[in-house]
Amino acid sequence: MNFYERLTRRSRETDSVVCVGLDPHFGRMPVAEIAAHNLRVIEATAPYAACYKPNFAFYEQYGIDGLRALQETVAAVPGDIPVLGDVKRGDIGSTAAAYARAAYEVWGFDAVTLHPYMGLESVRPFLEYPDKGIFIVCRTSANEGATDLQESMLESGIRLYEAVANIATTWSPIIGLVVGATAPAEIARVRALAPDAPLLIPGVGAQGGDAGAAIRAAGHRPGSLLVSSSRGIYYAEDPAAAAIELRDELRRASARA
Repeated sequence: MNFYERLTRRSRETDSVVCVGLDPHFGRMPVAEIAAHNLRVIEATAPYAACYKPNFAFYEQYGIDGLRALQETVAAVPGDIPVLGDVKRGDIGSTAAAYARAAYEVWGFDAVTLHPYMGLESVRPFLEYPDKGIFIVCRTSANEGATDLQESMLESGIRLYEAVANIATTWSPIIGLVVGATAPAEIARVRALAPDAPLLIPGVGAQGGDAGAAIRAAGHRPGSLLVSSSRGIYYAEDPAAAAIELRDELRRASARA
Protein backbone atom coordinates (compact mmCIF):
# COMPACT_ATOMS: atom_id res chain seq x y z
CA MET A 1 0.00 0.00 0.00
CA ASN A 2 1.57 3.29 -1.09
CA PHE A 3 1.37 6.65 0.64
CA TYR A 4 -1.71 7.87 -1.21
CA GLU A 5 -3.60 4.64 -0.61
CA ARG A 6 -2.79 4.91 3.10
CA LEU A 7 -3.83 8.56 3.08
CA THR A 8 -7.11 7.71 1.36
CA ARG A 9 -7.88 5.05 3.93
CA ARG A 10 -6.96 7.33 6.81
CA SER A 11 -9.01 10.24 5.45
CA ARG A 12 -12.05 8.02 5.05
CA GLU A 13 -11.67 6.49 8.52
CA THR A 14 -11.49 9.91 10.18
CA ASP A 15 -13.59 11.88 7.67
CA SER A 16 -10.74 14.37 7.86
CA VAL A 17 -8.19 16.02 5.57
CA VAL A 18 -6.42 17.77 8.45
CA CYS A 19 -2.63 17.64 8.35
CA VAL A 20 -1.14 18.60 11.72
CA GLY A 21 2.14 20.47 11.46
CA LEU A 22 4.65 19.69 14.22
CA ASP A 23 6.89 22.76 14.09
CA PRO A 24 8.69 23.90 17.27
CA HIS A 25 9.60 27.56 16.81
CA PHE A 26 12.96 28.56 18.25
CA GLY A 27 12.70 30.04 21.71
CA ARG A 28 9.11 28.96 22.36
CA MET A 29 10.23 26.02 24.51
CA PRO A 30 13.50 24.37 25.60
CA VAL A 31 14.72 21.73 23.18
CA ALA A 32 14.52 19.16 25.96
CA GLU A 33 10.74 19.64 26.07
CA ILE A 34 10.02 19.35 22.33
CA ALA A 35 9.56 15.59 22.11
CA ALA A 36 7.24 15.51 25.14
CA HIS A 37 5.19 18.42 23.77
CA ASN A 38 4.92 16.71 20.39
CA LEU A 39 3.79 13.50 22.03
CA ARG A 40 1.01 15.38 23.84
CA VAL A 41 -0.08 17.01 20.57
CA ILE A 42 -0.06 13.68 18.75
CA GLU A 43 -2.04 11.92 21.47
CA ALA A 44 -4.60 14.73 21.54
CA THR A 45 -5.08 15.06 17.78
CA ALA A 46 -4.61 11.50 16.50
CA PRO A 47 -8.37 10.79 16.22
CA TYR A 48 -8.78 13.78 13.88
CA ALA A 49 -5.53 13.82 11.88
CA ALA A 50 -5.20 12.46 8.36
CA CYS A 51 -1.45 13.08 8.45
CA TYR A 52 1.35 14.66 10.50
CA LYS A 53 3.90 17.03 8.97
CA PRO A 54 7.10 17.87 10.87
CA ASN A 55 9.17 20.56 9.16
CA PHE A 56 12.78 19.36 9.24
CA ALA A 57 14.24 22.86 9.64
CA PHE A 58 12.48 23.42 12.95
CA TYR A 59 14.39 20.46 14.42
CA GLU A 60 17.65 20.97 12.58
CA GLN A 61 17.96 24.46 14.07
CA TYR A 62 18.49 22.88 17.51
CA GLY A 63 21.35 20.66 16.36
CA ILE A 64 21.69 17.04 17.46
CA ASP A 65 19.22 17.44 20.33
CA GLY A 66 16.60 18.73 17.91
CA LEU A 67 17.16 15.82 15.57
CA ARG A 68 16.76 13.40 18.46
CA ALA A 69 13.46 15.11 19.25
CA LEU A 70 12.39 14.60 15.63
CA GLN A 71 13.34 10.93 15.82
CA GLU A 72 11.20 10.51 18.95
CA THR A 73 8.38 12.44 17.31
CA VAL A 74 8.24 10.27 14.18
CA ALA A 75 8.37 7.14 16.34
CA ALA A 76 5.42 8.41 18.41
CA VAL A 77 3.02 8.75 15.47
CA PRO A 78 0.61 5.79 15.34
CA GLY A 79 1.44 3.41 12.51
CA ASP A 80 -1.84 3.96 10.68
CA ILE A 81 -1.22 7.72 10.31
CA PRO A 82 1.19 8.81 7.54
CA VAL A 83 4.06 11.19 8.29
CA LEU A 84 4.97 13.81 5.69
CA GLY A 85 8.51 15.13 6.06
CA ASP A 86 8.48 18.80 5.10
CA VAL A 87 12.09 18.88 3.86
CA LYS A 88 11.76 20.93 0.65
CA ARG A 89 14.82 19.41 -1.00
CA GLY A 90 15.97 20.00 -4.58
CA ASP A 91 19.49 19.32 -5.86
CA ILE A 92 21.52 17.41 -8.46
CA GLY A 93 21.08 13.67 -8.79
CA SER A 94 23.79 12.39 -6.44
CA THR A 95 22.81 14.82 -3.72
CA ALA A 96 19.12 14.13 -4.25
CA ALA A 97 19.82 10.40 -3.85
CA ALA A 98 21.39 11.10 -0.47
CA TYR A 99 18.45 13.27 0.53
CA ALA A 100 16.02 10.54 -0.53
CA ARG A 101 17.84 7.88 1.48
CA ALA A 102 17.85 10.15 4.51
CA ALA A 103 14.16 11.02 4.24
CA TYR A 104 12.88 7.53 3.63
CA GLU A 105 15.39 5.07 5.04
CA VAL A 106 16.73 7.03 8.02
CA TRP A 107 13.83 9.23 9.12
CA GLY A 108 11.07 6.94 7.94
CA PHE A 109 8.94 9.62 6.31
CA ASP A 110 6.05 8.39 4.19
CA ALA A 111 6.15 11.43 1.90
CA VAL A 112 8.22 14.57 1.39
CA THR A 113 8.06 18.07 -0.07
CA LEU A 114 10.49 18.94 -2.88
CA HIS A 115 11.43 21.98 -4.96
CA PRO A 116 11.19 21.55 -8.77
CA TYR A 117 13.67 24.20 -9.92
CA MET A 118 16.38 21.72 -10.97
CA GLY A 119 13.95 19.54 -12.87
CA LEU A 120 13.34 15.82 -12.98
CA GLU A 121 16.97 15.04 -12.08
CA SER A 122 16.41 16.35 -8.57
CA VAL A 123 13.21 14.35 -8.14
CA ARG A 124 14.11 11.05 -9.80
CA PRO A 125 15.89 9.49 -6.77
CA PHE A 126 12.74 9.99 -4.72
CA LEU A 127 10.72 8.22 -7.41
CA GLU A 128 12.76 5.08 -6.74
CA TYR A 129 10.58 4.65 -3.66
CA PRO A 130 7.19 4.05 -5.34
CA ASP A 131 5.38 3.41 -2.06
CA LYS A 132 6.16 6.97 -0.92
CA GLY A 133 4.57 10.31 -1.78
CA ILE A 134 6.03 13.53 -3.17
CA PHE A 135 4.58 17.04 -3.02
CA ILE A 136 6.25 19.51 -5.38
CA VAL A 137 6.27 23.16 -4.30
CA CYS A 138 4.09 24.87 -6.89
CA ARG A 139 2.50 28.11 -5.65
CA THR A 140 3.31 29.35 -2.17
CA SER A 141 1.43 32.19 -0.57
CA ALA A 142 2.56 32.76 3.00
CA ASN A 143 5.63 34.71 1.85
CA GLU A 144 5.56 38.15 0.23
CA GLY A 145 8.17 37.10 -2.32
CA ALA A 146 6.06 34.28 -3.72
CA THR A 147 5.25 36.32 -6.80
CA ASP A 148 8.90 37.15 -7.61
CA LEU A 149 9.28 33.98 -9.66
CA GLN A 150 6.11 31.94 -9.34
CA GLU A 151 3.93 34.50 -11.09
CA SER A 152 6.46 35.20 -13.86
CA MET A 153 4.89 35.03 -17.31
CA LEU A 154 6.62 32.61 -19.67
CA GLU A 155 6.87 32.90 -23.45
CA SER A 156 4.29 30.13 -23.67
CA GLY A 157 1.74 32.51 -22.17
CA ILE A 158 1.39 30.77 -18.82
CA ARG A 159 2.87 31.60 -15.45
CA LEU A 160 5.75 29.69 -13.92
CA TYR A 161 3.64 28.03 -11.22
CA GLU A 162 1.25 26.84 -13.92
CA ALA A 163 4.17 25.34 -15.82
CA VAL A 164 5.24 23.55 -12.64
CA ALA A 165 1.74 22.10 -12.28
CA ASN A 166 1.75 20.97 -15.91
CA ILE A 167 5.26 19.52 -15.99
CA ALA A 168 5.82 18.02 -12.54
CA THR A 169 2.64 15.98 -12.62
CA THR A 170 3.83 14.20 -15.79
CA TRP A 171 6.86 12.82 -13.98
CA SER A 172 4.99 10.25 -11.91
CA PRO A 173 1.54 9.46 -10.51
CA ILE A 174 2.98 9.68 -6.98
CA ILE A 175 3.61 13.42 -7.39
CA GLY A 176 1.31 15.95 -5.78
CA LEU A 177 1.58 19.73 -5.52
CA VAL A 178 1.92 22.29 -2.74
CA VAL A 179 -0.35 25.33 -3.11
CA GLY A 180 -0.75 27.87 -0.30
CA ALA A 181 -4.10 28.45 1.36
CA THR A 182 -3.92 32.24 1.03
CA ALA A 183 -4.11 31.95 -2.76
CA PRO A 184 -7.51 30.31 -3.43
CA ALA A 185 -7.66 31.55 -7.03
CA GLU A 186 -4.34 29.89 -7.72
CA ILE A 187 -5.52 26.72 -5.96
CA ALA A 188 -8.48 26.60 -8.33
CA ARG A 189 -6.19 27.18 -11.31
CA VAL A 190 -3.82 24.40 -10.23
CA ARG A 191 -6.73 22.06 -9.69
CA ALA A 192 -7.98 22.82 -13.20
CA LEU A 193 -4.54 22.12 -14.67
CA ALA A 194 -3.90 18.99 -12.61
CA PRO A 195 -7.31 17.58 -11.67
CA ASP A 196 -5.94 14.27 -10.41
CA ALA A 197 -2.91 15.52 -8.49
CA PRO A 198 -3.05 15.34 -4.70
CA LEU A 199 -2.72 18.78 -3.14
CA LEU A 200 -1.01 19.83 0.08
CA ILE A 201 -2.43 23.16 1.20
CA PRO A 202 -0.49 24.80 4.04
CA GLY A 203 -1.07 28.23 5.51
CA VAL A 204 -4.43 28.07 7.29
CA GLY A 205 -4.76 29.53 10.76
CA ALA A 206 -1.81 31.66 11.89
CA GLN A 207 -0.68 32.35 8.30
CA GLY A 208 -4.08 33.75 7.38
CA GLY A 209 -5.42 31.22 4.91
CA ASP A 210 -9.16 30.61 4.78
CA ALA A 211 -9.68 26.87 5.15
CA GLY A 212 -13.15 26.94 3.65
CA ALA A 213 -12.11 28.95 0.62
CA ALA A 214 -9.14 26.65 0.08
CA ILE A 215 -11.15 23.45 0.08
CA ARG A 216 -13.85 24.92 -2.14
CA ALA A 217 -11.16 25.88 -4.64
CA ALA A 218 -9.43 22.50 -4.45
CA GLY A 219 -12.43 20.23 -4.37
CA HIS A 220 -12.45 17.24 -2.08
CA ARG A 221 -11.77 13.58 -2.60
CA PRO A 222 -10.26 11.32 0.11
CA GLY A 223 -6.55 10.95 -0.52
CA SER A 224 -6.43 13.90 -2.92
CA LEU A 225 -6.14 16.69 -0.38
CA LEU A 226 -4.37 17.69 2.82
CA VAL A 227 -4.99 21.01 4.54
CA SER A 228 -2.17 21.76 6.96
CA SER A 229 -2.22 23.80 10.14
CA SER A 230 0.88 24.13 12.29
CA ARG A 231 0.83 26.92 14.88
CA GLY A 232 -2.96 26.96 15.09
CA ILE A 233 -2.99 23.41 16.45
CA TYR A 234 0.55 22.91 17.74
CA TYR A 235 0.44 25.83 20.18
CA ALA A 236 -3.26 25.73 20.96
CA GLU A 237 -4.25 25.49 24.60
CA ASP A 238 -6.40 22.53 23.54
CA PRO A 239 -4.88 20.93 20.41
CA ALA A 240 -7.72 18.43 20.12
CA ALA A 241 -10.33 21.20 20.06
CA ALA A 242 -8.30 23.12 17.46
CA ALA A 243 -8.01 20.03 15.25
CA ILE A 244 -11.74 19.31 15.56
CA GLU A 245 -12.60 22.91 14.70
CA LEU A 246 -10.50 22.77 11.53
CA ARG A 247 -11.81 19.34 10.56
CA ASP A 248 -15.40 20.47 10.95
CA GLU A 249 -14.81 23.71 9.04
CA LEU A 250 -13.36 21.69 6.17
CA ARG A 251 -16.28 19.26 6.29
CA ARG A 252 -18.78 22.10 6.02
CA ALA A 253 -16.87 23.73 3.16
CA SER A 254 -16.66 20.41 1.34
CA ALA A 255 -20.40 19.88 1.69
CA ARG A 256 -21.05 23.29 0.13
CA ALA A 257 -18.49 22.88 -2.66
